[in-house]
Amino acid sequence: MEGLTDAPMREVQGAIGAFSFGVSEFLRVSSEVLSKKVVRRYVPELAQGGRTRSGLAVQVQLLGGHPERMALSARVAYAEGARAIDINFGCPAPTVNRHDGGATLLRHPSRIREIVAAVREALPADIPVSAKLRLGWDTLGAIDVNAAMAAEGGAAWLTIHGRTRVAGYRPPAYWDPIGRVREQVGIPVVANGDIWTIDDFRRCRDETGCRHFMLGRGALSNPRLVHQAAAELGLASAQSVPDRVDWSENLSRLAGAMDVAYGPQSWKLCVGRLKQWLKLAQKYGDFDGFDRVKLARSVDEVFEAIGGAVGVRA
Repeated sequence: MEGLTDAPMREVQGAIGAFSFGVSEFLRVSSEVLSKKVVRRYVPELAQGGRTRSGLAVQVQLLGGHPERMALSARVAYAEGARAIDINFGCPAPTVNRHDGGATLLRHPSRIREIVAAVREALPADIPVSAKLRLGWDTLGAIDVNAAMAAEGGAAWLTIHGRTRVAGYRPPAYWDPIGRVREQVGIPVVANGDIWTIDDFRRCRDETGCRHFMLGRGALSNPRLVHQAAAELGLASAQSVPDRVDWSENLSRLAGAMDVAYGPQSWKLCVGRLKQWLKLAQKYGDFDGFDRVKLARSVDEVFEAIGGAVGVRA
């Protein structure tokens, strides 16, 4: 998620555990091929074998509409250590869409195939290329042809968000079309969208028939969710699911990771990121206490504010 799941947050999610892998924020490929410097800056995990210090594997995500520049950028990322490349055809941001990136490609199925094929051809066969899609630009049925084009281009798997670009993030997410595509494309499909609780997860699994799921806002707003989902999938024991969210520990991890990544001079950025996470947790999860947190002007004040609000309802 742009502006939230940067390297420090990925480090924290790896430390929290249960995720199989994470995906970087998108690296935008516009008028020029990505440089090594840019790739290293935004995906520092590549210097550590493509993993966070806590051991979470991280996939490099690219966004752009020019096949050759996307392919060459993927090759740069591979040379820097990327072990998998994801292509973003789902970002709904107007600025991104106006510059031929993200969900705007959903209106041009043949271009999806062309871009995926170019990236696939540029990389060794053992480096998987995947694609993130929405159901369409403004119609749900567009996913059938777009998913088919991505698969024809050589995608190893697809992640599908259950909304159109026009819908943005407004509820509801539609899971049924994801299940239909899963039956058609012959490659793994990862379901995504509006999985906020373990009951949502179960309904999504039942409606889609998927065995793979991408959790974003739901996992951040309730860090227990990824453990619960892993237990449902048999990837972890139900006994490993924490009985409460320790926000003090999670925020301490993030503050420490941001200090390592950006230095102590970035304290304003750190305060903003801590507030951003807790605001998400109150809006979509069970955290209670953001009214105190939002007044904090330092990292210490954030921790003082959650002193009486570190727990969430189970």
